[in-house]
Amino acid sequence: MKVISTEIDIASCSKLLVNSRAGALAGFEGWVRNHNDGHNVLQLEYEVYNPIAESEGDKIIQEAKTQYDILDAYCVHRSGLLEIGDCAVWVGVSAAHRNEAFDACRYIINNIKTRLPIWKKEYYQNGDSGWVNCERCAAEK
Repeated sequence: MKVISTEIDIASCSKLLVNSRAGALAGFEGWVRNHNDGHNVLQLEYEVYNPIAESEGDKIIQEAKTQYDILDAYCVHRSGLLEIGDCAVWVGVSAAHRNEAFDACRYIINNIKTRLPIWKKEYYQNGDSGWVNCERCAAEK
């Protein structure tokens, strides 16, 4: 698990998971969208406490490796100011079969969203801004 302040290089991240035993790579890209809860969103800002975020992220990946029959997994999350359309988080999982890859990928992203010290601030078209969380993520775990 890495936290970075620059653009996520999805192709390079995917290459980290290449394995001759893998028949599947399941990936998730979380993008900055232009709306949330009835607000027109202009930008997002992520504040991250890196030492705990990366350590806890590594624990989540290890949990996924224990609970699912996967070969490897990797996650990158952005910090700082992001624009509409930017990739904010990427998760990839390689496995011999697709079902395990999909299940582990979902496990990782749902736990990343609920357990890591990452705070999201949205900037709205009307000039307001606000810190938001992901209640739906907790329900999906």
